[in-house]
Amino acid sequence: MKKQLYKWIFFSLMGWKVVGHIDPKIKKCVMMVMPHTSAHDFYLGIFIRGITGLEMNWVGKKELFRFPLGLYFRYMGGEPLDRSGKLNKVDTIAAIFQRKEIFRLAVAPEGTRNKVSTLKTGFYYIALKANVPIIPVAFDFGKKEINLGNPILPSGDIENDMIILNKHFINVKGKIPEKGYFFE
Repeated sequence: MKKQLYKWIFFSLMGWKVVGHIDPKIKKCVMMVMPHTSAHDFYLGIFIRGITGLEMNWVGKKELFRFPLGLYFRYMGGEPLDRSGKLNKVDTIAAIFQRKEIFRLAVAPEGTRNKVSTLKTGFYYIALKANVPIIPVAFDFGKKEINLGNPILPSGDIENDMIILNKHFINVKGKIPEKGYFFE
């Protein structure tokens, strides 16, 4: 019932569409979600999670997961990130992949909703370390579509892998296009 409600709101009321799909057999991956130019991206992610029926996750500092909001954040796929140990962020998140049976991590490589000239590469190294594919996900406000790309297993050659991944985002417009990362 909830899935039908998500579909009705997203497709009928909002006029958006979904192109592509995520194979449910892929239980662990890093979803490269772009462009991230607005807080509106959050609810689009909620809709995609509800429409696909797939568990999708995100990480946040452990302080966000205190009672009472921690219960809601976990329900929404959140996983607390504890950086107090000796592990760096990539190692810490890769360790989460090892603990979980299902972990589809959504990451915005821009790292902010402001204009950036380079992407952060942590998402790539997390996928490489955890040995999971990267799935490019475009939030295109220009076409009112969410485009779910094909999974790519990182080879370790970040330059060539990024050329392949970036092709998925050419001509994609964020909610605030002037804040979007420019792909050539």
